[in-house]
Amino acid sequence: MNIKTFGVVGAGQMGAGIAQVAAASGLNVILNDIDSALVERGLGGIAKFLERSVAKGKLAPADKDAIVDRIQASTDLADFAQADYVVEAATENEAIKFEIFKKLDAVCPAHAILGTNTSSIPIGRIAAQTRRPEKVIGMHFMNPVPLMKLVEIIRGIATAEKTFNITRELAEMFGKTPAEANDFPGFISNRILMPMINEAVFCLYHGVGNREAIDTVMKLGMNHPMGPLALADLIGLDTCLAIMETLYEGFKDSKYRPCPLLRKYVEAGWLGKKTGRGFYEY
Repeated sequence: MNIKTFGVVGAGQMGAGIAQVAAASGLNVILNDIDSALVERGLGGIAKFLERSVAKGKLAPADKDAIVDRIQASTDLADFAQADYVVEAATENEAIKFEIFKKLDAVCPAHAILGTNTSSIPIGRIAAQTRRPEKVIGMHFMNPVPLMKLVEIIRGIATAEKTFNITRELAEMFGKTPAEANDFPGFISNRILMPMINEAVFCLYHGVGNREAIDTVMKLGMNHPMGPLALADLIGLDTCLAIMETLYEGFKDSKYRPCPLLRKYVEAGWLGKKTGRGFYEY
């Protein structure tokens, strides 16, 4: 593996977290978004996380500064012309991701691997937007990225073995545990997680219990660290809905039908923690 420059498209919570772990592993990182304010917000979040680590004695101040210094801000995908590996962490929207991959394919060097942090969109569909499908792969991090150990690695039908091996080595270099999944809607993690969250929303919708009761049952009865409704708020209800729609579209099975209450909240702009209101108020 000869990865020196690592790119991230999308400076939101996931993208910033990916940039942070890449920089902490010693790579030069380019963090890109469509607007400089979004990139600065992402960099600010990284700085705050690292400052907390310094305050807890988990990180030396000099190491914090070195991590920050390794991250370059970008608002132009042309900046990835020297990147060896790029991970897309944009909104879970197929059209947006397709456009990003077309542009990355045009500007990135021929050897560059193009990864996607998609939660559910089939890798083969994304790879088909490029002239290098053998170098396209899913690299699905968990939230919050600096703390969660899992990286789900998803092969598309055309993904080369070398691409997979480099991605696995990269995940391990980031201090993560890779788990291999094949290219089905939702992969492993969200094919299991999202129907559970959706069913919790149905329980609320049908009046089986209130939000606190539903989350308490799952926390104390099933030993989950967070209840499914609070977790949905953390993930973003728009993201949850997008994943459920991908599952429903991909399998045409009614068990993946998004709960009408989930759709209602998203249409009202109640997206969870990021908007101050979801199933809970923040």
